Amino acid sequence: MALQISATNPEHPALLLALPWQIPLEEWPEEHLVPLPRGISRHVVRYAHAGDEVIAVKELAERPALREYGLLRDLDRIGIPAVDPLAVVTGRVDAAGEPLEPVLITRHLGGSLPYRSMFETTMRPATMHRLMDALAVLLVRLHLAGFAWGDCSLSNTLFRRDAGAYAAYLVDAETGDLHPSLSDGQRDYDLDLARVNISGELLDLEASGALHPSVDPVEFGMEICERYHGLWRELTRTSVYPAGKYHYIERRIRRLNDLGFDVAEMQIESSSNGDTVTFVPKVVDAGHHQRQLLRLTGLDTEENQARRLLSDLESWMATQEDYAPGDPLAARPEVLAHRWVREVFRPTVRAVPVELRGGMDPAEIYHQLLEHRWYLSERAQHDIGLDTAVKDYIENILPRARETLEATPPE
Repeated sequence: MALQISATNPEHPALLLALPWQIPLEEWPEEHLVPLPRGISRHVVRYAHAGDEVIAVKELAERPALREYGLLRDLDRIGIPAVDPLAVVTGRVDAAGEPLEPVLITRHLGGSLPYRSMFETTMRPATMHRLMDALAVLLVRLHLAGFAWGDCSLSNTLFRRDAGAYAAYLVDAETGDLHPSLSDGQRDYDLDLARVNISGELLDLEASGALHPSVDPVEFGMEICERYHGLWRELTRTSVYPAGKYHYIERRIRRLNDLGFDVAEMQIESSSNGDTVTFVPKVVDAGHHQRQLLRLTGLDTEENQARRLLSDLESWMATQEDYAPGDPLAARPEVLAHRWVREVFRPTVRAVPVELRGGMDPAEIYHQLLEHRWYLSERAQHDIGLDTAVKDYIENILPRARETLEATPPE
């Protein structure tokens, strides 16, 4: 059987052909290898050069290799943090013509380390807690997408810093399954496997003397379950609020933001008698909001500004009579968004005198006004209208901010 390379990019086969596929992976010459830390694996895994890229090469049977390749592509398509699949190589034979196992090739995630190698450095418990938080977030995201991992462990997860925070990435999808959604039983089983695997690897590190003496491996395994359940409840529960208490919705969004999630879309349904509002958030990655706000309104803002403005836009659209998601006869979101810019955003910004704005651009002004409305609503325990918030902001906040700036001597 001839050597075959199935790749996602037509450029990759040419780069990969230069590698010594006729040699068992365990015996590859050092000139092809990159000395990077690896987790524990049931398969032979090596990092190698492929042109300017560093790739991870894993030997396994053809059927699981093709299956994992497909799963990793699916995860990439739905935006789950995982390694990038590049190719599957089949039809390998050695110099004597004997068949060799196929390999799965993924792109090495730059700046990342396996979780296990992080824990081998005897890191402080506080850092370990943050790493567990990131791993719990990854599990929640996988389960929200309908993916049952089946083998979450410290060796199968990569760690990378993400804008000052910690981010976890899936490495091994061999045992995974992608479904439209997961049952509670499927999620609990996957979580229990993670708990057992993580505690087992920590016990192994403890035996080797690599674990901080204050860390209890069993308790740390339980911690990921507790963190996971807290995240899952916050992300999936349906909230019912009294009508007029829209600042409660904003409070919920802030809690989600504090947990590391951004709310890209909200489903807001009013009861038949109009006295309660049901709120279900939909969650996506950071960075989504700038693109969405620019597409809908033409406003080019920073990410936090965009998140805040989109939240206000969603709430405003839910109050419009011609807003009916899924109804082809209803107004399109782009039409409503431009109406919001024309009827809400611009008049609100223009209400702030130019001489009081300082260096704030329109998006920042509106963001600050929304923050002030939130503060006033929390203090009053009922929703404060935007007009009232603007008036109070101009009268009580901007003058003090200007006095502070004027009192600050130039550097």
